[in-house]
Amino acid sequence: MTRKTTSPFAFPKIILGTMTFGEQNTMDEAHEQLQWAFDNDIRFIDCAEMYPVYTRPETQGLTERYIGEWLKHQKRDEVIVASKVSGPGRRWIRDGKYSLDGIRRAIDESLARLQTDYIDLYQIHWPCRKAPIFGNTRYVPPTEEERIAEVGIREQLEVFKELIDEGKIRALGVSNETSWGVCEFCRLADEYDLPRIVSIQNAYSLTNRQFEQGLDETCWNEDVALLAYSPLAGGTLSGKYLKPGAIGRFTQFPSDYSPRYTRPSVGRATQKYLDLATSAGLTPIELALGFVSSRWFVSSTILGATSLEQLKADVSACNVVLSEEVLARIEEIHNEIPNPAM
Repeated sequence: MTRKTTSPFAFPKIILGTMTFGEQNTMDEAHEQLQWAFDNDIRFIDCAEMYPVYTRPETQGLTERYIGEWLKHQKRDEVIVASKVSGPGRRWIRDGKYSLDGIRRAIDESLARLQTDYIDLYQIHWPCRKAPIFGNTRYVPPTEEERIAEVGIREQLEVFKELIDEGKIRALGVSNETSWGVCEFCRLADEYDLPRIVSIQNAYSLTNRQFEQGLDETCWNEDVALLAYSPLAGGTLSGKYLKPGAIGRFTQFPSDYSPRYTRPSVGRATQKYLDLATSAGLTPIELALGFVSSRWFVSSTILGATSLEQLKADVSACNVVLSEEVLARIEEIHNEIPNPAM
């Protein structure tokens, strides 16, 4: 077997996340962020057919529509666009089913909303199988009925190969994936001469370092880039939710939104990181984003913001270099309260 190499484009240090566009951000605000990012050489945009969040049928697809209205005025080859096909479960997206025909429908619908002929990086938003994701830490084997409903990885790769051959996508990635999933995608791609995944988009932050438990080794050996999402743990690492009257997604959205970030242990760990930041003369954002950006296995950090001022601060924080003393103290806190938002 000959191992294929990888991405047709480079992964930058920073990727602009857009899941607030259409819910917490208007189209004008979205375009303001997009233009500022473009003008400051941040030209890799990540979105999904499911966005914005909090996800609901009334707003599904708005994020891509907002981007499309901006993208149509740009030179297409100067922007890298990533999007995602939803896994099973969202009942208002193709009746909650994930299928080979559904993948084709999804890509065509995203292309129409984005007003482009191709998507640079197309990602599977979450696995089409029973896997421990979104805060679930234990694997439970599927029932026979659940296994029958799964779409095989080889079959998925065959459809994505057709889409690459047709010029609709340039490269394939996964998201919210496990070590077994990454290995299987790569093994089957090599065995059957199908496209290799070039990236994985998983959560990684001070309070969720699950990626270090095997996925770091897997992705290094398989040459799969980590695009780290939620580097601020849904905004919790800013410390704002420790104060009364906080305004943000965890106070504005229904209580079932991302419960992994609202566990009591997250608040306890966050306070320790806030105290560390203060003692080191850093903002909480600088500590959190400086840490993620410093990890050898992080290819790109995905930054999403609800205001242009927040985005500017986040971009600046990614360039902060943490001292060895600060990094050592981070490890002490992590060992005391490991992965509360896993």
